[in-house]
Amino acid sequence: MFWYEDDIKRLEQNSFTNATETETIFYGSSSIRMWDNLYIDFADLKPVNLGFGGSTLAACVWFFERVMINYHPKRVVVYAGDNDLGDGRHPEEIFIFFQQLVARCSERFGDIPCYFISLKPSVSRLHLIDQFRFTNKIIAEEIAKYHNNWHYIDIFKEMFDASGNLIREYYQADGLHLSKSGYDVWKRVVRCVLQANQ
Repeated sequence: MFWYEDDIKRLEQNSFTNATETETIFYGSSSIRMWDNLYIDFADLKPVNLGFGGSTLAACVWFFERVMINYHPKRVVVYAGDNDLGDGRHPEEIFIFFQQLVARCSERFGDIPCYFISLKPSVSRLHLIDQFRFTNKIIAEEIAKYHNNWHYIDIFKEMFDASGNLIREYYQADGLHLSKSGYDVWKRVVRCVLQANQ
């Protein structure tokens, strides 16, 4: 995990100035980190962007205490797991990391509302699409059965057209990261779920 150290140290340092004003934590991988309009899109929820590039759900668990140390949020939104599958991990491993993250959040923040954004499909990882679907399924079922303060945000289906094809305008040229249009979709879907579960 040492390759994340520069990003983690930056987030730790930023917490000394951001923590007192923060009500909503967005935590996770580059899909969070690269959300350039996050502070505008959710300005009324006083967000902080705690994404770090290339991070896995495993890394989010590993660095949780260091990144969250000064925060006392009203809600937490998480996106991670995409890169775990890309690195060759299995859905069941990601499921275990999710359970560990739930435990860390509960220990640190109690039963505040928490949100897990489903793993997004992407052009560059279409060969893993069945693993993405299965990972989303088992995490969604876990949330529905056992975690009353957690909410599953399904953005997976929003990335396809009526014919079942990925909408390529939602992605950058690399076929992995989101475009402005993609983030517009995320903003709409995420905000809808947050407003429904305040």
